[in-house]
Amino acid sequence: MPLDPARLMPHAATRPRVMGILNVTHDSFSDGEKYLDVDDAIRRALEMISEGADIIDVGPESTRPGSTPVAPDVQISRAIPVIETINRHAGNVLISIDTRSAAVAQAALAAGAELVNDVSAMRDDVEMVDVVKRTGAGVVLMHMRGTPADMQAEGGPQYADVVTEVRAFLQERRKFAIAAGIAPERIVVDPGIGFGKRVEHNLLLLKHVAEFASLRSPVLLGASRKRFLGAVLGLDNPLDREAGSLACAAYGALGGVAILRVHAVAPTVQFVHTLDAIRSAGSERGS
Repeated sequence: MPLDPARLMPHAATRPRVMGILNVTHDSFSDGEKYLDVDDAIRRALEMISEGADIIDVGPESTRPGSTPVAPDVQISRAIPVIETINRHAGNVLISIDTRSAAVAQAALAAGAELVNDVSAMRDDVEMVDVVKRTGAGVVLMHMRGTPADMQAEGGPQYADVVTEVRAFLQERRKFAIAAGIAPERIVVDPGIGFGKRVEHNLLLLKHVAEFASLRSPVLLGASRKRFLGAVLGLDNPLDREAGSLACAAYGALGGVAILRVHAVAPTVQFVHTLDAIRSAGSERGS
């Protein structure tokens, strides 16, 4: 079933959709092995849905810095039972598959997913464009310098103007997708916080996130618990970075971001509801 593009848009001006992260891997940076068991993954998915998640992003391959590729058949074995069960028990939630593999995307979409979250922006697998086009799925096009294995290599990435360069890349990939036959209203763009960027690059992308609205596609922001927050806050444990993650959510919501990709769904949902309630308060101030 083709994706309804309205499900990619924010609920209100400062109330983005909340995408809950469900990593079904052994080596994700924040929750590796925690949800590798199918039953544990399903319980976590249903928990996030009860907390208010609009989207569940199922990730069968870690793309953290230094990670290595996972074979498509392994990704499929990890993701499909989870997607099928979520779809059976919570059919109203939008399911996303976090993969660079067209074969995995195809299997996930057949199982009930409607969105492909491709960190390579459809560059790693030439068949991905056809899968997305043929199924009417949505697709997230993310900026990444290098590959997960080498994107944060010693010396670090260099940019003359990170905001301009990332925006230009996303504009090119969006044009490519549209030219290939993917409906523009089904395209989401993601500046790729933490993917081939230094701390200062990530902070600049967050500060100027509103500029990505010029691409005329919903913007996804994934900053939750990432390493640059550890550098800013002096916190090594990703689980200790939740306050920093909410600060990023604030900048994203006020900058027009459509989707916040997060680990901690409940506090993020409460946060965006409160922020939108403040913004929407009546103009009457009394005497």
